[in-house]
Parts: sequence; structure tokens; C-alpha cells
Amino acid sequence: MHPTLRTLLQLPNLAGLCTLLAVALSLRWMPPADAGLAWTLLGLYTAAFLMHEPAGKRHPWLGAALLVAMAFLALALVWMAPRLGTPQVLLVVWTAVIAMAWPPRFAVPAVLVASLASWAVLEVRGHPGPVMMTLLYGGFQLFAALTAYYAITAERTRDALARVNADLLATRALLADSARDGERLRLARELHDVAGHKLTALTLNLRALSADPALTGREELAVAQRMAGELMGDIRGVVQAIRDNRGLDLGTALHALAAPLPRPRLQLSLDDTLRLDDPERAELLLRVVQEALTNAARHGDAGVLRVELQRDAARGGMHLQATDDGRARGPLREGNGLAGMRERIEGAGGELQVVPERGGGVRIDVWLPA
Repeated sequence: MHPTLRTLLQLPNLAGLCTLLAVALSLRWMPPADAGLAWTLLGLYTAAFLMHEPAGKRHPWLGAALLVAMAFLALALVWMAPRLGTPQVLLVVWTAVIAMAWPPRFAVPAVLVASLASWAVLEVRGHPGPVMMTLLYGGFQLFAALTAYYAITAERTRDALARVNADLLATRALLADSARDGERLRLARELHDVAGHKLTALTLNLRALSADPALTGREELAVAQRMAGELMGDIRGVVQAIRDNRGLDLGTALHALAAPLPRPRLQLSLDDTLRLDDPERAELLLRVVQEALTNAARHGDAGVLRVELQRDAARGGMHLQATDDGRARGPLREGNGLAGMRERIEGAGGELQVVPERGGGVRIDVWLPA
């Protein structure tokens, strides 16, 4: 689904549209001479209501301008129909919108100014109870603002908890794999030291027995010597295979990192021949992908993040590339997350580059030495 359409179909937008429909039904009581202009103002208000969020993602100044225009359009309808009572509902909807879009230090003064302007319009237009009407709808505005503020706070808290949970799942997967790798190495050492030592002793004893004239030529002794030699070779092969299978499973950790997040979807392409034996190096790559996921979801509204980890044959070491299909607009600015990641990668002797893609996506290239 297109991001703009998905935004328009969100529950708060649908609730707002239902409210605007109720206001539209009340315009039938407008005088015929004013009905056309009233419908035009309401149509412009509805367009600004629907487009302020998509426009704000691409151009923040345009989203803010549409929110200001909504307030003026609502006050214009109040001016045209001061006694109708329903145009003030547009200010309630507008209050809920700016409570979700603006921080409280901007939203609270804006609501107060709009309420005072509504009172002034009612007073000038001769409404019999401008103070009572302003206080009545002011209460509705306060309720709408608090509801919207707590809703957006709960949503942000949920997203933060999802990111923390994803981080914990990925770290747990990486630690579990590191523990399994350590246990495999311990078993390989124990198998080599204990079983290998006893098989060596057994081989020496069989060789000593074969030198006894009474046992020379015994087929059973020859079979035992051959089986001891084969068993020694098998144990060495098993130990070597266990050591060769060492390496952290970064793919499982990355899938665990992305699983709790609804967007973007993670697409992995990992070099099967690349082995990560260093937990710190694996964690560093994990953090790079985590930062790429966060930026793609928060700033680009991306649907897919493609991650490739390959061996860099030209320079040596490994190369990680994370590319999203976001639609971010405006100049690319590195925040604290990317700046901190750059410092950690350069501290490990690597390099990090952030490149804007055509269409609004972002590509993160990381090179780390072997």
C-alpha cells in the first residue's frame, strides 16, 4: 500500500473525516447566498486536514503551513455562521491534530490564540453568549488535545519498547550463538585431549604387545591396531570439523532484530563463506543494521531494507551495505545515532559512508578489516 494512502486510512483520520461529514451536513441550514463559500472553505479545510501529514514528511514547513491554514479556515466558517454552532467543531479537530503534530510548547499557545480569536469573532458578530460558547468548545478542545497527546505518547512508547525488545532479542541470539560456539570449542578440546590421549596410549600398548613373540602374527591384534588408528583419524576429523564450524550466526541475530518491527521488512544477503569469530565485531555490524532500520522507519517511511554482507576481496576484510527504499526529502543530515556509529566503526579501523539514493532512499556502506 502506498504510504500516503496508508496514512489517510489511519483511525484518527477516519474519525476526523466522520466529524467533518457531520459539520458538512449542518451547512444545509446556511443561507443559500453563503452556502457556496461555506462549502469551499470546508473543502479546503478537509484537504489541508488530509494532506498536512504526508506533506509534512516531505517538507516540514508545508505541513506547518497547512495546520495554520486549517485554523484560519475554521475561524472563517465561524465568522460566516456564528450562531450555527458547528463550525467551532473544526477547531476541536484542529486542536487534536496539532497536539499530535507539534510539541506542547507550540501547541498550547496556538490553541489559546485560536480560542481567543474564536471568542473575538463571536463577540464581533453579535453572538448572545460568546464567552459561554468559547468556554464550552474550549473544554472540548482540551479533551481532544489531552486524548491526542496521550495517544501519540503511547504510540511512541510502544515503538521504543519494540526497538528495545528487538535489541534484546538480537543480543540474546548473538550471545546464545557465542555461548554455543564456545561450548563447541571446549568439546573439541576435551575430545582431542582426553580421547586422543587415551587412544595414543592404547596404540602404544598394542604396539608393545605386537612385539611379544607369543602374540606375533595374531590377527586379532592386527585388527585392534588398525581400528585404533582409524579411530584416532576419525577423532581428529571430528575435532577439525567442530573447529571449522566456528563462527557467529549473524543472520539469526539480524532477523531477531527486525522481527518485532512492522516496517521496514528486512532482506538479507550474507556471504556463506564469511565467518565471524569476534563477538565485538558481530555486535558492531548488528548495531549498524539496527541504526539503518531505525532511520529507514523514522525518516524515510521505508518498506524494505536490503542488507548485504560480503567478503571484500579487493581490500580485504568485510563489506556491509544497507539500502532502504524510503522517500525522504531534503538534505541528508547525520544524527547522533549515525555519528556515534561512525566513531565506533572508525575506532575498529573501519569506514562508514552514508549516501542518498535516487528517490529518497539511503544507503549505508561499512567496511571493516578482517
